[in-house]
Amino acid sequence: MAEKEITLLKEQIDRLAEEKFDLEAWKNRTVIFLERIFGKDSPRLKMIQNLHYDYSSWSLRDTFAGGSAKDKDPVRIQAKEILEATIAELGSLGLPQGKKGKAKVRELLEYELTGKQMKEIDALLQAEDADKTEKIAAFLEPAGPETLAAVIAKLLTT
Repeated sequence: MAEKEITLLKEQIDRLAEEKFDLEAWKNRTVIFLERIFGKDSPRLKMIQNLHYDYSSWSLRDTFAGGSAKDKDPVRIQAKEILEATIAELGSLGLPQGKKGKAKVRELLEYELTGKQMKEIDALLQAEDADKTEKIAAFLEPAGPETLAAVIAKLLTT
């Protein structure tokens, strides 16, 4: 289960209610957490990064007219909704495992292989071929047992 991740995100929701709220600092901290949980290409990450205040006079007047500013603050409301949806997703579905594992293998292969070799692997992965797995295995065979052993060792230790 994703209890630690959910706790971190709940703390970020609590920070939204702070009197001296700094949106950029909050976004930076939240991005660090979301990037670690979901990876750099997560749409949640992009939504948080796109949060900003509209400083036009009409927008400010309508938002903060009467009552507590933080209760009506559209940026804080949107940020809270994004994190609550993310928490619900983590609670129901757990951590995203498949993408992280593939991304890690790819990262390690990129470190061990040349750019040309990675392009050839990408081409094999994108091909609509029933023998895709066998072709990738055959392609990696000449890389040598030392290279593959290094990738496996790094997978096991990270």
